Amino acid sequence: MSKKLILLFALSTTSCLNAQTKAEQAIKTFEQKYPQEKIHLMLDKSSYIAGENLRFKSFVFDGYTTSAISTSLFLELYDSNKNQIGKKMIPLFNGEGSGNIALPASLKEDIYYIRAYTSWMANFSEDFQFIRPVTVYNPSSPSKLIADFGEWKASVYPESGSFIDGFNTKVAVRIQSSGIAPSEWEGYVIDVDNPDTKITTFTGFDQNIGLFHITPKIGKKYQLIVKDKNGRKQNVMLPTVTSSGIGIQVVADKDNIKYTLTSKDISQDSQYYTVLGTINNQLVYKAKIGKISEGSQYSISNQQLVNGILQLTVFDDKEDVISNRLVFVQPQLLKVKQPSLQSVSLKNTPRSKNSFDIPKDDNYSNYTVLVMDANTRSTEEDQSLLSSLWLTGDISSPVINPAQYFTKNRNTEALDALLISEKWTRFNWKSIISGNYPKIRYQPENYLSFKGKVNIEGKPAPKTDVNLIFSSGSGPKVFQVKSDDSGFFVLKNLIFEDSMKFSYQLNSDSKEYNNNYSVYFQPNFNFIPYSKNLPSVSYKLTPRLPDDKPSEEINRVINALNTQKIISEKVINIEEVKIKGELKNKTKKLNNELSSALFRSSHEDVFDFVNDINTSSAINILQWLQGRVAGLSLQSQNGTSIPYLRGEKTTVYLDEMLATPDQISNMSTSEIAMVKVIKGFFAGGFAGSNGAIAIYTRRGNSDGKIIDRSQPSQLRQITLSGYDKETPLENPVYESDSFKNIVSDTRSVLYWNPFLDAQSQKSVPLEFYNNDDAKKYRIIIMGYDKNNDIPLYYNEVMP
Repeated sequence: MSKKLILLFALSTTSCLNAQTKAEQAIKTFEQKYPQEKIHLMLDKSSYIAGENLRFKSFVFDGYTTSAISTSLFLELYDSNKNQIGKKMIPLFNGEGSGNIALPASLKEDIYYIRAYTSWMANFSEDFQFIRPVTVYNPSSPSKLIADFGEWKASVYPESGSFIDGFNTKVAVRIQSSGIAPSEWEGYVIDVDNPDTKITTFTGFDQNIGLFHITPKIGKKYQLIVKDKNGRKQNVMLPTVTSSGIGIQVVADKDNIKYTLTSKDISQDSQYYTVLGTINNQLVYKAKIGKISEGSQYSISNQQLVNGILQLTVFDDKEDVISNRLVFVQPQLLKVKQPSLQSVSLKNTPRSKNSFDIPKDDNYSNYTVLVMDANTRSTEEDQSLLSSLWLTGDISSPVINPAQYFTKNRNTEALDALLISEKWTRFNWKSIISGNYPKIRYQPENYLSFKGKVNIEGKPAPKTDVNLIFSSGSGPKVFQVKSDDSGFFVLKNLIFEDSMKFSYQLNSDSKEYNNNYSVYFQPNFNFIPYSKNLPSVSYKLTPRLPDDKPSEEINRVINALNTQKIISEKVINIEEVKIKGELKNKTKKLNNELSSALFRSSHEDVFDFVNDINTSSAINILQWLQGRVAGLSLQSQNGTSIPYLRGEKTTVYLDEMLATPDQISNMSTSEIAMVKVIKGFFAGGFAGSNGAIAIYTRRGNSDGKIIDRSQPSQLRQITLSGYDKETPLENPVYESDSFKNIVSDTRSVLYWNPFLDAQSQKSVPLEFYNNDDAKKYRIIIMGYDKNNDIPLYYNEVMP
């Protein structure tokens, strides 16, 4: 995690507590060298029909803060037979990314699976990659999906794994099913020799977990009988009662985590015991205990901890694990920010205009916003940003509806019982103590990276200079690279969508190589095969009968798909009219010619030096900008003017490549075609939310107004594939006559913006239009305070 947690010590009852154990050294190495990423993926809907666009927003975390390790996210779509039917690669900006997957209209009705991972995550267990089933309907498919009430299985987990004679023990009961798990179930415990007497009874908390207490006695055999509301029953034997051992009992309250060590008839071979507490593989607590006294309780203050899973492990003096327990820190008080919406205007009339403002908070560069017809289910109702961050991102077993443990009406006892049934599998203590760490096969790259090879007359060309002339929508960009001793070179840190063409030429005066050389490229990134089996789901396929008709909900979605196509066509037509009307605006035309999509923002100041502005008297472009851009100031450092925007150092780009202020300090303004100052978040930014100064140099074109720079001759051309381009969700504007003739509007997603700029105004305004019959709206807003490692999360139904 970005902020190091403080190591808390308990009073040592033996020798020096500060002596570092092998376990401590091992966990420090694991934390520093093997950080663990996890993913949350929010979809715009929970189910789809064939032909729709599946849209997603991704958050990649390193522990409990957004990850700075990976800059690319890989997504794959599988059918139920594990055949890959689609894949995407998207860039990550401060751990966040978004995109869409077009579901072919030919897809058969079935359950499909989205897999999301980073290259760094592929070094570790696949259990922690993101896999989500997605329901796709298709009324023309020969088979249809129906609910599958499959067999379920119950398992028992005594707290800390010990079942000791005479000790009152909490026992978690875990339900797992290949289909729909029972929502209502109960159980009781009997002595096998006296089956007519119920020792204790309990009712399951939810579809995952239940809990009971029992004081076992040596020589007794206990059996658990679990029964669901349909009368299905299962018998489970409890563990054999032991006459000796060590156990740990844990209680988490608002202020402290309290634990008690219990023991019975243990040997005196161990001179002391060590208790280590870790959060996100980071050591946060240590205690050394010489003798386990009956009923001795220890307390860990929550003051220096964070919400998340704390692993408490008891070691003997040989550093063998004696007992282990997972517990959630402060489940009663979740540290979550929630915006208070302002200027709320929500109506339930057909096609009405609705709006609200999100108050500005300087800790957020952007928000993710989804507004739905409240009758449509969101994926956040099952697995939320909070549950991925704090629970399922760190455990490997399937959990039904994990979001329930982090809602306003959450059951903290159920969450604790769930963690009794879990083990921390990010690492194994015995393995890392012995020095057995994961093998790193995939290093994270900075965005796109390509390996090139130069051949001359069919042989590798070492130490050879090559000119590369890129064309990415913002004019030519010339780079010179030099091959290594084997003829290879690497292009790093590229960000572009779809494809990018470029030409190349040897930087040599020799004519003998003009037709006898070549440059080959291969990407330094790969989609990595998935070896595990896909998870089971609660649906199965059955033949569709001739008289089967689609449900009302499916008909609504089909109608919405057709409506969305009409909306998109009208928006495109409107944009084409706008573009034609704006051709006379030469500055906008120049901006479109020179700047790529990643360097465009709704909050930018553009200065046109070709058509508009006379800079003949300007000495330095940054000095010229000062006084013309609100919030821009210059500070002199070692004789160089450093630009600051809103009091913070900002980034300079030259033809959309990172540049330093001294690189442009002596640049003639006659060489500049356009400058734009971007305020707030933009997709191509490296410097967070503080915007940038983008300078574009003059290039040759037909009107003769731009300087024509000499270009290398006899160029050869090649194309590189980049990130997958996102298709935005087009929204109707019913105040415009263009949308008046839409017959029916049954859209369930009314607004979707995975990167809503949060820095440019005092508050962030948002507008959307209702469908034909929605009476309530589900509004979901997500963000992450990277300064304080606190999620922002809003998920409410209004009005």
